[in-house]
Amino acid sequence: MFLLRRLARLLGRWALGWLVAVPLLGLAAPLVVHEDTPQLDLWPSVSILPDPGRQLDIAQILQQAAQFEPPRGAHSTLGLRPEPVWLRVPFSVDASAGLQRVLDIDYPVLNRIDAYLVRGGQIEQQALMGNLQMDPEHPRASRSHSMIVQLQPGQSYTLLLRIETTGAMVVPITLSTPAAFLVQALREQMLQGLMIGLSLCLLAYSLTHWLGLRDLVFMKYALIVGGGLLFSLLQFGIGAQYLWPGNHWMELHLAPLAALMSSCGFFLFFEHVLLGPDSHRFFSRVMKGGAMLTVVVALVFAADGLTTRAVSAIIGVLGLTPTLLALPGAIRRVRQGDSMGIYILLGALLYFSAAATMTGVIFGRIPMNGWTQHSVQLATLLDTMLLMRLLSLRSTAVQHAAKRANQERDAMHSLAHTDPLTGLPNRRGLSAALTAALPHCTIDNLVAIFVLDLDGFKPVNDRHGHDVGDELLIAVADRLQQLMRHNDVVARMGGDEFVVMAGGLLRDEQAQELGQELLDAFREPFQLREQRCLVGMTIGYALAPHDGSDALTLIKRADAAMYLGKQEGKHCLRRTDAEPTAPGLLEALA
Repeated sequence: MFLLRRLARLLGRWALGWLVAVPLLGLAAPLVVHEDTPQLDLWPSVSILPDPGRQLDIAQILQQAAQFEPPRGAHSTLGLRPEPVWLRVPFSVDASAGLQRVLDIDYPVLNRIDAYLVRGGQIEQQALMGNLQMDPEHPRASRSHSMIVQLQPGQSYTLLLRIETTGAMVVPITLSTPAAFLVQALREQMLQGLMIGLSLCLLAYSLTHWLGLRDLVFMKYALIVGGGLLFSLLQFGIGAQYLWPGNHWMELHLAPLAALMSSCGFFLFFEHVLLGPDSHRFFSRVMKGGAMLTVVVALVFAADGLTTRAVSAIIGVLGLTPTLLALPGAIRRVRQGDSMGIYILLGALLYFSAAATMTGVIFGRIPMNGWTQHSVQLATLLDTMLLMRLLSLRSTAVQHAAKRANQERDAMHSLAHTDPLTGLPNRRGLSAALTAALPHCTIDNLVAIFVLDLDGFKPVNDRHGHDVGDELLIAVADRLQQLMRHNDVVARMGGDEFVVMAGGLLRDEQAQELGQELLDAFREPFQLREQRCLVGMTIGYALAPHDGSDALTLIKRADAAMYLGKQEGKHCLRRTDAEPTAPGLLEALA
């Protein structure tokens, strides 16, 4: 209860303070420039006089001081006004102050500013500023609109400003010492350098990946980043100061075009990353249609077919539409446990917050300060970094999908080309190996094809069962692999038939010696888990290119030689041109 009473008392004091402060703000009390004040905000002393007929000149304004009224909007903003507005700022100079001060209006996209410094009813200084008042021969000296004013100690002044612009009439106006102005200008330049540098890095990242991977999603991301970058260059005066000084077309058109560029990128990007089997059937068409609409609006505006106010109203709708359309898909992704949806929702929250803040400033509802001034730029940069995270997640998902596809392909290839029992190549694997090796064989680079058939395998299989028979076949495969070189091929053709391909032989005798080593290896019994088994081997072989240059001919002759050896008593090595007596192996290979 004590806390509630204290909170109510504080709220009552706050309300009373506003009730008292609002009338006082309307008094536009003169400000005092002190020597020890590095920067003075002039807005509390501002009063305004609209000029809907565009007929009031400085002589008339000097006679109509009583017609000025306090602004009713938030701090430093007058909202959207189609007519010019005069601002009146009375202030006095302390007796010990004087010297130079810098008058600064830190909103670079104001089109025209007529500034008059008046003392005793006489104009002491005047200047013409604005982003449409510069030319290439006289580039802007600073990022913002500024002028040096000479002030005399103990004097009273009136600053009169005529503001005219096609956009928002935001007027953050300060009076600073030259040192304080330079410090503030340097900070802002460093901040803009950091922000623009990060945007350029993101743009380079997206374009590089698009060129390297040919994935259109990176180009769509580049549209978002590029639009935000161009908007920042215009909105904060960097473009007018360094890139396009005096270019009025850029100053009048670039901001809407940059916003439309980003909106187009958002339509296409969200359509790309959220399109899936669970998407609405019209989702892709609607998003692509929205992107096309932004392009049409941009072309019409670039040709001066739309006014700035009309295109701003269109952007107000189109700018939010892609994010709103993406929300259902993002929420669905979150429910499915996909982190991509979380990043989209965070980006939408940032975007809506910044858009609401800037809209409030533009319409005079939210005060202009450092945070609100940079809200869209900061949110856009953070949003694009979140979208980059989406690209990373998507790239990872694509890589995983490709890896799984490769693994499945390798598995299918292995199943198709490998004997499941022994792990040796089957007839397809052998055929692929022969196809790769035979074109390179010569009389100095012979390829030997050995067809091997076990002697006494059937009695082992019948006596001990198929499990022992399978164990014996695995042991035979292991022994053959241990005998051969790493680049030779040992294949199982089915049953107890094996084929060995040995390449790189220099003489016919090497094939004979290798076949004899294979025979000798089967003089030793096989130690299985529960018993010892002794089986022999009958081998027939052929040499390429002497006995043939194609796989079918070579296998045919080696198979015939093996069957000849069976007929002559088994456990022997033969090479012959005789025709085969059994068609099994040839049919399997054909």
